[in-house]
Amino acid sequence: MKFAIDARMINKSGIGTCIRQWLKYLHYDIILGNKKELEDYDPNMTQIIPFNVGIYGYKEQIFFPYRKLSQLKPDVLHIPHCNIPLLYRGKLIVTVHDLTHLIYPEFLPIKLAKYYFQFMYWFICKRANHIITDSQNTKNDILRFYKVSADKISVVPLAYGEEFNKKSKEEISYLYKKFSIPEDKKILLYVGNFLPHKNLSRLLEAFSEMKGKEDCRLILVGKAFEGRSKSNEEIKFGIEQLTIHTGIVDQEDLVHLYNLADLFVLPSLYEGFGLPVLEALACGTPVACSNTSSLPEVGGDVVNYFDPMSIKDMANTLYESLNKETASKEAIKEWIQQFSWEKTSQQILNIAQDVFKKS
Repeated sequence: MKFAIDARMINKSGIGTCIRQWLKYLHYDIILGNKKELEDYDPNMTQIIPFNVGIYGYKEQIFFPYRKLSQLKPDVLHIPHCNIPLLYRGKLIVTVHDLTHLIYPEFLPIKLAKYYFQFMYWFICKRANHIITDSQNTKNDILRFYKVSADKISVVPLAYGEEFNKKSKEEISYLYKKFSIPEDKKILLYVGNFLPHKNLSRLLEAFSEMKGKEDCRLILVGKAFEGRSKSNEEIKFGIEQLTIHTGIVDQEDLVHLYNLADLFVLPSLYEGFGLPVLEALACGTPVACSNTSSLPEVGGDVVNYFDPMSIKDMANTLYESLNKETASKEAIKEWIQQFSWEKTSQQILNIAQDVFKKS
């Protein structure tokens, strides 16, 4: 079987993490994307089809390498996001990570974008030979919005990279100076962006109302906080001296920040999976997160949950999580062992082979 993937998003946040791991374990025969980015990731990468057009919109549909693919004849093409090529006639498997744009259309910057995503998800349900979701919750969302057979959708959970593991105090001590973190404070960590469904405003308010906040610092990690001054919410809630913006960090610093934290927090209203929860757990860091969407599938019984709409519940859960053990190290280790990129990749390969065998 000749297997292809659209890897243009290799350096994009969560989807990029998935693509890099799939490339590592699946060894695709044909790879679409930015030639330099792909060769920087793996100089030995073989059959690359240059395709540098950005995602979404008409340009990627017009300039999609239909002719080149028709010459190379992949048996199955893997699309890792909802931006499916409309005119492609070969066999397709599509990974749908979440339906955020349909669940919370009010958060879209342009109202017309809602109709774009409604159409694309509908087209995926009609055109794809098989659909993959990261969670049962996302599968349920698709079944709720569209008429599609449940048998056409497989749940394939994500995983955490091998680099996410417990580090020694000596290995992470440099972070205090690098990011001006006081060594005598408890650390709460948030990793992500500032999009509305991430619910960061409520986290800031909950932190402002948390008992003992003066003895803590909330570290905000992500591109959204790169060179960004303290938000109006931080000033409004009087916590601008208690928050630290790191901006985007490299993978080594990220792993070490997870290790440094006394608590990782994810207050999202909606997630398709919630990869940072797994990454934090793999580093031995307690987690408090929302009780919504896919997050209970990722956190199981080893994290503390709160209602993301309730400031009081969030504040209380943060305080309790900082001062009371959620689960034993053995329980956490046993839970996260079920998540493996190797296992995930094998499941995707099996799905592709099944699609290939069907006429």
